[in-house]
Amino acid sequence: MHSDATETPSANPQKERRGLNRIWHATGYSFSGLRLGWSETAFRQEALAALLMLPLALLLANHWLEAAMLVATVVLVLVVELLNTAIESTIDRIGPEWHDLSKRAKDLGSAAVLLSLLLCIGTWTAAVYQRFL
Repeated sequence: MHSDATETPSANPQKERRGLNRIWHATGYSFSGLRLGWSETAFRQEALAALLMLPLALLLANHWLEAAMLVATVVLVLVVELLNTAIESTIDRIGPEWHDLSKRAKDLGSAAVLLSLLLCIGTWTAAVYQRFL
């Protein structure tokens, strides 16, 4: 027989929240993550570029699908940059000393950012070419 009274409390109080209370707190954590991301130079530069590019996507696109694709590539860069920062923070928490696996994790995160940037640049270049040339 299983009793709720004998369960040990979770180390993470978010896991015990339900419904709108859980959504409310999760949203707060997400905004906290965005604020932390803003403290990173690369994310800040990409976010400022996004502020220019997102309205341009609506002007550049001939169809809503084109606009969605242009917007998606910009947002993807931001998402991958945040994930890369999370990887770097996790590795840095483990310790400052050099380790081959730490370098590998950071390099893989950096490669993911590079690929997302290349996808964004390629998509935008194709859209500009198709629209104006």
